[in-house]
Amino acid sequence: MDDLLLQIIVVCTCTFLGGFIDSISGGGGLITLPAYLAIGLPPHLAMGTNKLSSTAGTLTATIRYLRGGKIHLRTAGIAGVMALFGAVLGARLNMVLNEEYLRYLLLGVLPVIAFITLKKKKKNHGETDEHTLLNPSLLTALSMGIGFVIGTYDGFFGPGTGTFLIFLFTGLTHFDSTTASGNAKVVNLMSNISSLLTFALAGKVLFVLGLPGALFGILGNYIGAGLALRYNTKVIRPMLIVSLVLLFCKVAYDIVLPA
Repeated sequence: MDDLLLQIIVVCTCTFLGGFIDSISGGGGLITLPAYLAIGLPPHLAMGTNKLSSTAGTLTATIRYLRGGKIHLRTAGIAGVMALFGAVLGARLNMVLNEEYLRYLLLGVLPVIAFITLKKKKKNHGETDEHTLLNPSLLTALSMGIGFVIGTYDGFFGPGTGTFLIFLFTGLTHFDSTTASGNAKVVNLMSNISSLLTFALAGKVLFVLGLPGALFGILGNYIGAGLALRYNTKVIRPMLIVSLVLLFCKVAYDIVLPA
C-alpha cells in the first residue's frame, strides 16, 4: 500500500474517533495528535496539521450546539476571550517552569475529578440548567475565571482542556452538561483558530494530510454533537470519564517514558 494512502487512512480514522469524543466531552486531541506523530511528522508540523483538522471539527460541533440552543453565548464568549489572554500567560510560563510538576499534580487531581463526575453531588446535577440562580455579575466573574485559568493551562500544557472546561462550566456556573459542552466548544474554537493561524503563517500545516483529516474530524464531531444533544448527560458523563482516563494514561506515560 502506498505510504501516503496508509498515512491518510490512519489520520482519518483517528480524527473521526477524536472528533467524536471531543464533540461530547473534550479530549479528542489525545487521540489525533499522537496519530500525526505516529506517522512520522515532526512535532511542530504534527501540531499545526492537527490544528487544521481539530479547528474544522470544533467549528462543526459549535454550529450544531448553537443550532440546538445549547450555547450560552455571553458566558462562552467572555470565557473565550479570557482564555486567549490566559494562553499567552501559559505559553510564557512554559518557557520558565518545568511541566513535570504539573504532570505529577494532574496524576492526583484527575482521579478526584473522575470521582466527582461519577458521583452525583445532588439530584439532577449536570442534567438541568441552573445558571440563572447565580447573580449575573457572579456568573460573569466565574466565566472570566474559568476562561483565564483553563486558557493558562492550555498555553502551558494543553491536554484535556475541553474536558476541564465542561467540568467547570457544570460545577461552578451550574450549566447542564450539554450547554457546558457547547460553551467549551466556543472557547476551544477561539483558541484553535488563533493557534491554526500561527502555525499556518509559519508554514507548519501539511494540507495533504490535514484536509482529509479535517473532513473526517467534521464527520466525527457532527455525529458526536448530535448524540450529545439527543441524549444529554447519559452520553456526556460516560464520555467525560473516557477523556479523563485517556488524559491520566497520557500523563502517566509521559512521566514513565519522557520524550
